[in-house]
Amino acid sequence: MKAMFYEKRDDGRVKCRLCPHNCLITEGHAGICGARRNSNHDMEIPYFGRLSSLAVDPIEKKPLYHFYPASTVLSAGFWGCSFRCPFCQNYSISQNHDLHSDYFSPEELVQLAVRKKSFGIAYTYSEPLIHFEYILETGKIARKKGIKNILVSNGYINPEPADELLEYLDAANIDLKTFNSDFYRSEIGGKLEDVKRFIRQAAPRVSLEVTTLIIPSKNDTDEEISELAGFLAGISKDIPLHLSCYYPTYKYVIPPTSPELVERLGETAKKHLNYVYLGNVGLRETNTYCPGCGECLIRRSGYSVSLKGLEGNSCKKCGTKVPVVGI
Repeated sequence: MKAMFYEKRDDGRVKCRLCPHNCLITEGHAGICGARRNSNHDMEIPYFGRLSSLAVDPIEKKPLYHFYPASTVLSAGFWGCSFRCPFCQNYSISQNHDLHSDYFSPEELVQLAVRKKSFGIAYTYSEPLIHFEYILETGKIARKKGIKNILVSNGYINPEPADELLEYLDAANIDLKTFNSDFYRSEIGGKLEDVKRFIRQAAPRVSLEVTTLIIPSKNDTDEEISELAGFLAGISKDIPLHLSCYYPTYKYVIPPTSPELVERLGETAKKHLNYVYLGNVGLRETNTYCPGCGECLIRRSGYSVSLKGLEGNSCKKCGTKVPVVGI
């Protein structure tokens, strides 16, 4: 299948315009993501519809805490990635491809969501944006069926395709890996400014949440988290931020992040944002509190979720409106 967003060059190369890498690809080769290939002077997408995984997950696992809380969602995984994170927790699929994996057409994936009685489809696990055409086609079909489209992504996409895709998205969690440009460039293989631009582009159009994995000695200072939270607050203080504990995997052998460190950084982030959540912190509850009166609105213990503090999307105690969709 032919891709979108590319240019043919007179010398037989093609230039991909999907993401900020803007790969210039010679005949028979793929771009950085591995999922978009120059075949006979055309950009082909050989992994269209090849899914690495399918599951029905709690929406909180994405993590999305303010979008249809306490619901489950059909989750579709892909192959490949536009980044090369040495700490990737899904490296077995992000750094590999499998043409022999199960094929699901966009129509079949939407039909499966209907059969599973899922309110939406989450495009997740590995990087979905490099499979832009599949998500766009599936998203259009899902929208007609009243099914929500959810993106869990690194946010690395150029403005024009982002604008087209956002038309069909309802929610997103974007992985903002650090607020250090050098770290993005040297260890991840991308540019911080392009991820920030997509977050700004997406925030007015979808229910947006952001996740940062806290890695000791890499992105764990109060100064960096304060800058990151301040950036989000400059868009909206109501953007939920998830700060998660890292554990050693793939190429990193740095000792795991302590919950106490993430708790401290969470307090730093709360100076800027109304909703900050801690991830991978064991048995600690990750509750939503009213920014007006402090009342517990949504209680979470693992994936057990109670919405007893809400009446619609308002605090029962003081009436403060909270940005929670799908109550």
